[in-house]
Amino acid sequence: DYFTGLNLHRKGWKSVYLNPERFCPLIYGLKMPLVQVLCYSELAFMPLLNCLSLWGFAVIPQLCLFNGIPLYPKVSDPNFNIFSIILVSSISKSLYEVVTTGKQFKVWRNEWRIWMMRSVTSYTYGCLDVILNKLGMKEATFLPTNKVTDDEQVKLYEMGVFDFRTATMFLAPLVTVILINIAAFVGAVAKALVVDDDGDQYWEKMFGQMFLSFFILISNFAVIEGMIIRRDKAKIPLSSTLWSVVFSMLIFLIGSVILC
Repeated sequence: DYFTGLNLHRKGWKSVYLNPERFCPLIYGLKMPLVQVLCYSELAFMPLLNCLSLWGFAVIPQLCLFNGIPLYPKVSDPNFNIFSIILVSSISKSLYEVVTTGKQFKVWRNEWRIWMMRSVTSYTYGCLDVILNKLGMKEATFLPTNKVTDDEQVKLYEMGVFDFRTATMFLAPLVTVILINIAAFVGAVAKALVVDDDGDQYWEKMFGQMFLSFFILISNFAVIEGMIIRRDKAKIPLSSTLWSVVFSMLIFLIGSVILC
């Protein structure tokens, strides 16, 4: 920015103070091509789109799986290939972008799971704050976070280990999602081992949802590790896990009432 400004001013450009009112790209960009409007809209609504889609994919198929309701085609159904292609192409695209920029596979893995974590925590709270502010129910607040780090935090960062020493309000949604997926996946595996509905095996009907839960758990194994395995100060506190157990049970209860 410094060198750009220096070159522009040297060529005779004059600076003016520009502070336009906030606008929606879907309305303000009517004179632009549709694809360009969609690109601006994707950037403007990215937090909302991410939090809605992640909460949807991390909860709804799992509640249906827990209650024995199939959402995706059976593995033997040719339509199942459509969902497989979409998933594989999405993962391959993000992996290709990371690898072609000279980064390693673990960078892609970290970016993928951090995107999931942000979507169900900071993006969710940010969207709620904006919505309440627009409805006049709450004023937007900006609180500075503590940037001071100690030697232990630096060591964990260099090792690529998550530091979960944060407020419960940020840990609870993340841990709740993981607990929901654990319960749904374990319950589905148990049913798949014993249930055979008129020759139509349970796993064939529920494989898509089971794989989705498994993929979420594998991608976020660091959270499971922080809850169960780790014993250092940066683990997930027991209080956060207990609150998340309560929240996940409420979600399962509400889901069972709606779906059954």
